[in-house]
Amino acid sequence: MKTYFQKIGQSLMLPIATLPAAAILVGIGNYLPKQWLFANYLIQGGDVVLNNLALLFAVGLAIGMSVNKDGAAAIAGLIAFEVPVTVLKPATLATMLNVKASQINPAFSALDNNVLIGISAGLIAAALYNRFHEVKLPMALSFFSGKRLVPIMAAFVMLIVTAALYFVWPFVYDAIVLFATGISKLGFVGAGLYGFFNRLLIPTGLHHALNSVFWYNVAGINDIGNFWASHGVKGITGMYEAGFFPIMMFGLPAGAYAIYRNARPERKKEVGSLMLAGAFASFFTGVTEPLEFSFMFVAWPLYLLHAVFMGLSLGFAALMHWTASFSFSGGLVDYLLSFRMPLANQPYMLLVQGVVMAVIYYFGFDFAIKRFNLRTPGREAVTAGADATAAGTTADHATTPSVAVAATDDKYMRQAKQIYAAIGGHDNISVINNCTTRLRLQLKDTAQVDQPAVMVAGVPGLNVLDVHNIHIVIGTEVQFVAEALQQLFSGQVAVQSATATTEHEKVATNQSVSDDSAATDNEAVPVTTVLHAPATGQLMPISDVADETFAGKLLGDGYAVEPEDGEIVAPVSGTVTSVFPTKHAIGLKTASGLEILLHMGINTVEMNGTPFTLHVVAGDELVAGRAVATVDLAAIKAAGKATTMMVVITNMDHVTNLTLNPKGHVTSGDLIGAAE
Repeated sequence: MKTYFQKIGQSLMLPIATLPAAAILVGIGNYLPKQWLFANYLIQGGDVVLNNLALLFAVGLAIGMSVNKDGAAAIAGLIAFEVPVTVLKPATLATMLNVKASQINPAFSALDNNVLIGISAGLIAAALYNRFHEVKLPMALSFFSGKRLVPIMAAFVMLIVTAALYFVWPFVYDAIVLFATGISKLGFVGAGLYGFFNRLLIPTGLHHALNSVFWYNVAGINDIGNFWASHGVKGITGMYEAGFFPIMMFGLPAGAYAIYRNARPERKKEVGSLMLAGAFASFFTGVTEPLEFSFMFVAWPLYLLHAVFMGLSLGFAALMHWTASFSFSGGLVDYLLSFRMPLANQPYMLLVQGVVMAVIYYFGFDFAIKRFNLRTPGREAVTAGADATAAGTTADHATTPSVAVAATDDKYMRQAKQIYAAIGGHDNISVINNCTTRLRLQLKDTAQVDQPAVMVAGVPGLNVLDVHNIHIVIGTEVQFVAEALQQLFSGQVAVQSATATTEHEKVATNQSVSDDSAATDNEAVPVTTVLHAPATGQLMPISDVADETFAGKLLGDGYAVEPEDGEIVAPVSGTVTSVFPTKHAIGLKTASGLEILLHMGINTVEMNGTPFTLHVVAGDELVAGRAVATVDLAAIKAAGKATTMMVVITNMDHVTNLTLNPKGHVTSGDLIGAAE
C-alpha cells in the first residue's frame, strides 16, 4: 500500500510541473500595468492551467500509474474525469430531474475542477488500462480490442461511479468541508502543524498527499489556485505556503553552513562542496531534498529539529498575515513571481523572517550537532578513503563499479551506471521511477544494495524504505539519470563488465582492462574493512560491556551496541564462516581476511537458541547492513541476561589501525569505523 501511494506522489509530479509555467505567466502579467492588453493576455493564459488543474491531475495520474505510460491511458483519464463532472453539473442535474437549479444540492457545484475527483478519475483510468489494455475481443469486435477498449471501459465504469457519486458525494463534500473548516479555525496553529508534518513525511514521499489538501481544491482550501487566481482574502490566502520561503531561502542554507563548520578539517572541502550545492538549490529553486537527505538519517534528531523549525516558520508567518505563494517550491524564483500578486501581503517581511530563521537554524543546528555529537556529513570517524573502499574502491583511486564506462557517456549515464551496479543490476530491479529530485526504485531485495557504492556515485543521500523500496536523491536533474537507468535496465544501452580501473583512466583509454588484468585486480585484497552498527541503539566501546572476557579484549578489540529493537544486521560485508548451534553468535570473514565475531547478548549461550531467529547459514555471502537475525530482547531480559550486541575482531594481529566512533546513538547499518 505504501508503494502505491508513493507511486501516486511520483505521478502527480507531471501535472504539478505545469504550475511553474502558469506562475510565470500570471506573475509577469501582474508585474505589468493592469491596463495593458498584454498583461491581461498573460494572466488569462496562466489561468488556463490553474482552472483545469483537476483535469491535469486526472490525465497525469492515468499516465503515471499505468504500466507502460501509454497515451490510451491518458485518454481514458480524460473521459473518466469528464463523465462525472459533466453529468453531475447542477444545470445538467436540473434538466434530468426536471427541477429548478436552485433545488440542486450545492455540493455538486464543487465538482468542477475538484482535484479529488481528478485524482480518483486518474487512478480508475490507470487501473482499467492495466487490466484491459491487452484484452482480445472476438473477431467481429477486434477493432475495439486492446488499448482501444480502455477509454470505452472508462466511460461505462464512470457512469456507474457517477450514479454512486450522486448519492455519496453530498456526504463526502460535507465531511471535507468540516475538515477544512476545522483546519481553518486553527488559524496560524493549523498552518504550523501542517508545516511540521509536511517535513516529517518527506522521507516517505507521502507529503504530496498532505500538500494536496491544503494547496489544491480537495478540502476547499485551494491555497495555490486561489492565490494565483486572485480569489481569496489578502493576508489569509497563501498562509500554507508563505512560511516555506524563510526556511528554503535562508534557514536551510544557514543550517548547511553549520554542518560545514562542524565537519572535520580534513573533510571541510568535500562537505563544503556538497553543502554549497544543496544550499544554492534550496535558495534559488526551493528544492531542499539534496540538503535534507544529507542529514535526514545519519542525524535524525537534527531533521526532527528542522521539522519543528518549519512548523514555527509557517505558524509565525500565518500569525503575522505575511503571505506569498509558489507554484513549484519556496525559492527565490517563485518569491519574485508572487511578490506583485494582488493577494501578496507584506511579502518583504518574509525576508526579515528569513534572516531570523537563518540565525535560529545556524545556532540551533550548531548546538544540536555538538551537544548530541550528531554524525552529520564530515563528522564521521571513518575517512573518505574507507568509505570508498566499502564500495570496492581505495582512498587514492576511486574505482568505478562493475559496469564499464565509455568515453561517449555523458555525466548522467556515468552516474546511472554506477548506481545500476550498486543496486544489483537487472536481476535486482523491478521498477524505475522518479519524482522531482529522487529516484524511486522498487527492487527484489534492498539488502543487496551496496549503499556506500551508491554514495560514491555522487548522490546526496538515500533512504531504504523496506525490503523492496529505496529512494536515491539525485537533485533536479533526476529525470536524466532515471532515463539513463531505464536504458540500462531495458537493454537499450549495453551493460558491459568493468575491471577495477579508475573512471579517469577508462575514459582516457576508451577501453576495458583485459580479462587477465581483471582477474588480478579481483584477487587483490582490500586494505580496509568498514565496520557498521549491528543494531539500533546506544554505541559503546567493547571495554564498557558487562562481561570481563569481552571488556578485557581477551577475544579481540571491537565495539558494542545496546539494542532498542531485535533486528540485527551484518556489521561487515563478507562470508558467514560459522553459526553457533545455540544461535547466539555468528562468525564472519571479510575479503581482507579479518575474522569477525557477532555475539548477541551476554551469557545467552545458556538459552539454547530460544530467543534467536537466524536469517543466514554458513557459507552465505553478506553485504553489510543485511538482516542476519531477529532477537527476542524481552525474553533475554526476562532470563536476567544482558542484550548487548558485540562485534569483535578476533584476529587483531591482522589489524594495523582500528578507528572507531565515540559513544552515541546509532541506527543499524550506520558506519562505526574502519579496520586496516
